[in-house]
Amino acid sequence: MSGKHYKGPEVSCCIKYFIFGFNVIFWFLGIAFLGVGLWAWSEKFSVFLGIIFFLELTAGVLAFVFKDWIKDQLYFFINNNIRAYRDDIDLQNLIDFTQEYWQCCGAFGANDWNLNIYFNCTDSNTSRERCGVPFSCCTKDPAEDVINTQCGYDVRQKPETEQQATIYTKGCVPQFEKWLQDNLTIVAGVFIGIALLQIFGICLAQNLVSDIEAVRASW
Repeated sequence: MSGKHYKGPEVSCCIKYFIFGFNVIFWFLGIAFLGVGLWAWSEKFSVFLGIIFFLELTAGVLAFVFKDWIKDQLYFFINNNIRAYRDDIDLQNLIDFTQEYWQCCGAFGANDWNLNIYFNCTDSNTSRERCGVPFSCCTKDPAEDVINTQCGYDVRQKPETEQQATIYTKGCVPQFEKWLQDNLTIVAGVFIGIALLQIFGICLAQNLVSDIEAVRASW
């Protein structure tokens, strides 16, 4: 050993550890994001984060400006899936989960299930599910351990007051809007928090790149 010490510019250890910690936080947001982030680390880390932040900001602005359009698209999406409810088991599970989670039925009400050939109320429909709704529209009895998959049979032939005691009569679109309004502060806070973390990451990445360039320049 010559005993000589390197006197040139050095990469800040603190910044490196901050960058590492920043990536660990985002790892919990999804394995996919981490994979893309590792690629971005070796290519253009700060530029990539800047693009993500810009896209998220743009998406937020567009969601506010075109909220009525998004509402219409959600309506069409739900109704199209209602038509294909029995055609795809994965789609069926998705609709059932949505209706159970949001405590809703159909896009704007239970009668949207007239769009499905098995549930519509036409005289030519010979299905046992005629004028009914899926079990996921039914209100839940905490005392029941087993799901009654026939709870929605013939329910839309009953008076509205009886329907309200048996099934969710509100549509999923207004229920989703209500959830957004009730949780607007939380949703906004989450997005702002993520945005601030990304800005912080961009700044750290820029400092790290500057340190690396300074070390390279001294070689």
